[in-house]
Amino acid sequence: MTSHPALPAKPGFSTDLKTFGTAVLLTFGAGLLGMVGWALLSSGFGFVLGLVAAGFGIYWWRSLHGKVFATDLPTRSVIILLVVNVVLAGILLLTAA
Repeated sequence: MTSHPALPAKPGFSTDLKTFGTAVLLTFGAGLLGMVGWALLSSGFGFVLGLVAAGFGIYWWRSLHGKVFATDLPTRSVIILLVVNVVLAGILLLTAA
């Protein structure tokens, strides 16, 4: 009787799609935070504060999932990130009116 080591599971299309979605949403969210900061404070200082908040958000995301773009990311996290981006876009639209 011989023993063969188990082969690691290969990531599938859904894993790649979640990783790509996370990259897009984190980048878009960082830009939205900068623009919301600019809109609320009407200055470049607000933009810088928004980008600093985005940096802390990405750091927090990394502390939750181990990596910024983790391969074993739960779908729930991606959906929450999408909702946060929609809320930020709504705030930006409301401040533009």
